Amino acid sequence: MTIKEAGAMRAPGAGAGACAAALVCAGVPRWACTAGARAPPNPADYAASGAPHHPRPVFPHVDAINHRFAIWQGDISTLEVDAVTNTTDETLTECNAVSERIMFAAGPELKEEIITRALECRTGESIATPGFAMRCKHIVHTVSPTYTAKYHTAAETTLHNCYKNVLYKAGEIGARSLALCVVSAPRRNFPPDVAAHVALRTIRRYLEQNKTPQLVILTSECGPDVALMTALAPLYFPRNAREADAARWRLPDAGGPTGEPTHPERRIRIIHNPHSHNSDSAEDDTSLCDEEAAAEAAAAFARACAPDTVRLLAPHSRPHVRSLDPDLRRRLDDHEQYERLLRRAHNEDLTEISGIGCLYQSGVDRLGRPVVVFIGKWFPIGDIDLDKALLYLIKLLDPIVRGDYVIAYFHTLASSTNHPPFSWLKEVYTVLPYKYKKNLKAFYIVHPTFWTKMMTWWFTTFMAPAIKAKVHNLPGVEYLYSVMARDQLDVPAFVTEYDMTINGLHYFQPDTNNT
Repeated sequence: MTIKEAGAMRAPGAGAGACAAALVCAGVPRWACTAGARAPPNPADYAASGAPHHPRPVFPHVDAINHRFAIWQGDISTLEVDAVTNTTDETLTECNAVSERIMFAAGPELKEEIITRALECRTGESIATPGFAMRCKHIVHTVSPTYTAKYHTAAETTLHNCYKNVLYKAGEIGARSLALCVVSAPRRNFPPDVAAHVALRTIRRYLEQNKTPQLVILTSECGPDVALMTALAPLYFPRNAREADAARWRLPDAGGPTGEPTHPERRIRIIHNPHSHNSDSAEDDTSLCDEEAAAEAAAAFARACAPDTVRLLAPHSRPHVRSLDPDLRRRLDDHEQYERLLRRAHNEDLTEISGIGCLYQSGVDRLGRPVVVFIGKWFPIGDIDLDKALLYLIKLLDPIVRGDYVIAYFHTLASSTNHPPFSWLKEVYTVLPYKYKKNLKAFYIVHPTFWTKMMTWWFTTFMAPAIKAKVHNLPGVEYLYSVMARDQLDVPAFVTEYDMTINGLHYFQPDTNNT
C-alpha cells in the first residue's frame, strides 16, 4: 500500500468529504478520518463509577495531531514511507515476524551493512541504516526490553525509550513519514495492554512537541494488536470533546512530559545529608524526589535485567557474592573484567591499531557466518601497544561473536618479529569469555609453519582441547574457496602472489568432506 504525503492533510474543520479524499490519496486513513470522528458515539455514563482520575482532559482533542497519526494492519515492509521501524536484538540480527520481512525486503545489502560495519544497538536505544531495496529511505532499528513483572517499572520505562528514540531518530534523519511497528515482540513477554498504553502515550507526547515526522503510522500484522490499539487510541488521540472528557475516567496514568511511565511510589529519594534530614519538613521532602534520576535509573536497570545485556554489579555492592562457590565467583570476576575492557575499547583511541589493517571482518562463508581475517605479517609486535591490540580485538569481535563465526589466519611471510609472546596469547585466551570459544566454528591457518603448528598443538592440548577439532592447517588460499566464495574473501596482494609461487596457478579440487 502506498502512502503519499500530498493531499494527506486537511484543514481543521473540514467535512467528511475531505476525509474520504484523504483516504484515496494516502491509502492509509488518518486517525482524524476514522468512524469516531465522523459519527461521535453517545457518551457513556462514567460518573456512576466514581470520581474521575483527572480534573480535566489530559490529552485534549487536537485535530491537527490526529491528522499526523494512523493505525494500520498489514506488512510494514510494503509501506512507501521515508522510514520504517525494525524491532530486533542488540546485534540487529534477531528473527521475528517484523525483522524477517524487513531483512527480506531490504535484500542482502542490509545484512552485509550490519556485519561489515559491526553495527549494534543497546536495549532502549535506536540506530538507523539505509533502506536499500525497500521502498523506504531509512530503517530505524531498536531493541525492546524483556518484561518481568517484578521489574515492570524498569521494563515500561525502557520500552518508552524505544519508541521515543525511534521517533527522535526519524526526526534527525529528516523522515517526513514513519511506519512504527509494535516494538514489544511476543517473545519479550510484554502484556499487550501495557505495551499499547506506552506506545500511544509516547507517540502523542512526541507529536505535541515536534513537527517531524509529519505522519506516524502505528502498524501490526496481528489483528488483536490492531484492535487493542484502536480501542485505546481515543484515550490519547480523542477525536472529539466527548472522547477527551471520557478519558478522565478511563486513563489512570497520564505519564510524564515525554510520555514516560510515572510511579510515585518508585521515585528515588536523594538525600544530600541523611544525618541532618528532617522528615517533618514538607519543603525538604518535596525536593528529595528526582524524577529524571528515577527514570534514568529505571532504564539502566531494565537493560541490566535483559538477558542479552547482563551487567553485573561490583562485588563489594553484592555481599552475597562473597559466599558463592569459588569457581562461580571467579567466573563473575572474569565477566566484570571483560566488561571493563569492553568499555575501555569503546572509549579509548585505537586508531594506531586499526590503521595497521591486520585484523578485519571480510564477508561471510557459505553458511552465512562472518569471516574474521588476521594478517600475521602486518602484526608488528615490537612497534605496537599489546594492551591496545587486545582492546581493538575485543571492540571488533564483541558484536560478531554473539553468533557463529570463523577466523582465517594468514601466516604468509610472517617472521619472528610478528610472533606474539606466549604470555600475551595466554592472557587473551583467559580474558575472552566463553562465547568467543563456543561460537567459533572454524579456525583456518593458511600457509602454516613449524611455529604455528607448535603453538596450536600446545593450546589445543593443554589450554583449549575443546577447539582442537576446529583448527585447520591449509597449504594454500584455494582451500578456503571450498568454504567461502571468492568474492567474500579480501586478502592483501602479497598473500596471493606468494601462494602462486609455491602452489602454482591451479590446484586440484580440495576435499571438503572433512573441512
